[in-house]
Amino acid sequence: MDGSQILTTVLFLAVVAVTIGITFWASRQTKTAADYYAGGRGFSGFQNGLAIGGDYMSAASFLGISGAIALSGYDGFLYSIGFLVAWLVALLLVAEVLRNSGRYTMADQLAYRMKQRPVRLAAATSTVVVSIFYLLAQMVGAGALVALLLGVEDQAVKNIVILFVGALMIFYVTVGGMKGTTWVQIVKAVLLMTGSALIVILVLAQFGFNLSELLGSAADASGKGDAFLQPGLKYGASFTSELDFVSLGLALVLGTAGLPHILIRFYTVPTSADARKSVLWAIGLIGVFYLFTLVLGFGAAALVDPATLDKAGNLAAPLLAQEVGGGEGSVGGAVLLALIAAVAFATILAVVAGLTLTSSVSVAHDIYNSVIKRGTATEKEEMKVSRWAAAGIGLVAILLAIPAQSLNIAFLVALAFAVAASANLPAIIYNMFWARFNTRGATWSIYGGLISCVGLVFFSPVVSGKVDPVTGDSLSLFPAGIDFSWFPLENPGLISIPLGFFLGWLGTVTSKEPETAERYVELEVRALTGAGSEKAITH
Repeated sequence: MDGSQILTTVLFLAVVAVTIGITFWASRQTKTAADYYAGGRGFSGFQNGLAIGGDYMSAASFLGISGAIALSGYDGFLYSIGFLVAWLVALLLVAEVLRNSGRYTMADQLAYRMKQRPVRLAAATSTVVVSIFYLLAQMVGAGALVALLLGVEDQAVKNIVILFVGALMIFYVTVGGMKGTTWVQIVKAVLLMTGSALIVILVLAQFGFNLSELLGSAADASGKGDAFLQPGLKYGASFTSELDFVSLGLALVLGTAGLPHILIRFYTVPTSADARKSVLWAIGLIGVFYLFTLVLGFGAAALVDPATLDKAGNLAAPLLAQEVGGGEGSVGGAVLLALIAAVAFATILAVVAGLTLTSSVSVAHDIYNSVIKRGTATEKEEMKVSRWAAAGIGLVAILLAIPAQSLNIAFLVALAFAVAASANLPAIIYNMFWARFNTRGATWSIYGGLISCVGLVFFSPVVSGKVDPVTGDSLSLFPAGIDFSWFPLENPGLISIPLGFFLGWLGTVTSKEPETAERYVELEVRALTGAGSEKAITH
């Protein structure tokens, strides 16, 4: 092991040690279900804004988007635009009303005026599926990152890293709960913004702080000329690819407001005003960060040798850090590579903890307590089930992440957004703004959006049939030669999102379930004022 790898290992271990310390500290503060699920509702708007930013600025943002820009130029930057614009939907439609009308999970808000068991089961199922898609992206990023730093291409090493990350995330959730997870996310957000800002300054310094010169150099180095800076390089090759872009945009813009691990964050603040402040702080933080990705992506295109990039582009940001630090073999390059890799690893650890916590809480609170035990489970029993659920979800994510390592992680997250927008958002919107909406409408929209989205992904080029035209290597989950893809789009949002809304409407108007006008009025008052949001939601 050379000096740079020793430095990298030390920084990695330092990041892990700090997060483990935070987790043990938080475990001593976690005594009740409210502490475990919602951090005791004791975080300020600023703290929660940092944590939301930490949750949202995932490995997909830092590694995946930078890589997408480095490979596809302007079309890659569309990911950044979509992720940022999505926050307006979350702020205007979801943040405050969800904080006021829920308790611990998305299902609390949906089940308030409907039949508890079918709605909670549907919402919990959707939560787990979205979270697993998102978890795949983080773990794939972890495997690629550590393999780069250790200088190995051995697939077994990448698989061991994925196992290690999975074990750590299970530890964070089972020991620290929401309080520990939130503080890990806050620390990670500060580290990520600081590390990104440092690399951005060093990249711009190479071009005299002239953004135009940076973009021109990136276009020249890409070998694609002006096409690299214009729309169409990735999504303009055919009518199908143009439709894919529309589908991607819909999924990104509408998906945020339905992401369970983002929605659950609004329950950690004491008031609705703090929920609004959380989103405003998060928008500012995330907005600056996505401007950083512009420089990171085009900087990688301009300065990093394309031959050193992996085919998914996930290593563009770390390799750029090494290049601006002095290049491969230099002390400065080794230091910056180790620093950025450690920050990226902290990013992965924080996000996987948040996702696993969200899923396990939903399994314990919505399925175990409300569906199986019919609301009779004690807080202690719920928390115990949540910890076991975290272990099970972590294991599933590990097993699925190992074969998914050839896919771009920003793309994997876009699939999670598509599921969230197709299954969760229609039910949330209808429930808040349509008095007639009922149990059948909720279950049809959630299951219909979920099944159609996952089904279309399974029969898309993401899973089979997509090969590199130059090398012939598979760019899908299945190896080259296996092709059962009949759905042409890589992101199913264009079909599954409207279908989710349509099925929510159809299920409602065809149901004979009596209207719950009184419950809707109560929910509306609660959503607007926050009155009674601390109470258990049962009927």
